[in-house]
Amino acid sequence: MIEVAIMIEGQDNLTWGHWQRIAKLVDDMGFAGLYRSDHYTNANPPDKDSLELWVSLTWLASHTKRIEFGPLVSPVSFRNPTHTARMASAVDDLSNGRLILGMGAGWQEREHNNFGWELLEIPKRFKRFEEGLEVVTKLLQSDEPVDFKGEFFNLNEAIMLPRPKRPGGPPILIGGNGPKRTLPLVAKYASEWNAVYLPPDKFEELNERLDELLDKTGRKKASVKRSMMIGCEFGRDDAEVKEIVKNRTQGKMTPEELAERGLVVGTANQLLDQLGKLTDVGVQRVMLQWLAFEDIDRLEALGNAILPQLKG
Repeated sequence: MIEVAIMIEGQDNLTWGHWQRIAKLVDDMGFAGLYRSDHYTNANPPDKDSLELWVSLTWLASHTKRIEFGPLVSPVSFRNPTHTARMASAVDDLSNGRLILGMGAGWQEREHNNFGWELLEIPKRFKRFEEGLEVVTKLLQSDEPVDFKGEFFNLNEAIMLPRPKRPGGPPILIGGNGPKRTLPLVAKYASEWNAVYLPPDKFEELNERLDELLDKTGRKKASVKRSMMIGCEFGRDDAEVKEIVKNRTQGKMTPEELAERGLVVGTANQLLDQLGKLTDVGVQRVMLQWLAFEDIDRLEALGNAILPQLKG
């Protein structure tokens, strides 16, 4: 059956109190994992509280027992890959091998402008991303000093000590839907592909493309897990669903119209039906984007409503 994890937006007024309550609930209830974004701030004003990613994951590693967790995703545009590799290895060791290392090229213009990071035009941005993936892979996987000379990053007899307890370090996840740039990088470097907000037919199309790329690189299809980060609006009854969707869309969309945008929307049975359709096209894990940090009761109701049926 499909695995269900929770994903939250760390730049959208996330505080330590919110993070700690959500982490305990997700770990205790039997969700597969807890993931969060890595941003300084929102793409549009106003600015809100933003809990630093790697500090929050370090806390999570030693305060949860079973869930997998990680960034969706940590960008190389403002995270030097040598730092990322060292932090990821340490946090993975601290958690006894539960970190999934999500990495990305960076995309949000506002935070780069505000904090002085260079985003770059898309071709160079992805070149830098691939170099970052190469640096992280070399440092995590090599027991001997390594060299790398690139346009953006360089290594000279570099070795990461202590070596990761998990052979090869934490698995790399690459997020995104791009068939020309993202999927080839997934096929070369990743252990997990994380699609974003796709309806089943589009996911199926890109999933087949990834299979073709894996064949060309000589990797087994099963070597890359298939997951999706997807919006979620859950209500305990139809009236609550309608009210939540009305508030989210300022009354411009119905629950059915919102679902067509690539979200799972509805009561428990409706969500289970939608998750079943994703399972049918090859999605192995969903990260349900939960925007209502303060509504812990509804998140608990979601878990109680769907997790037992998925396990059954």
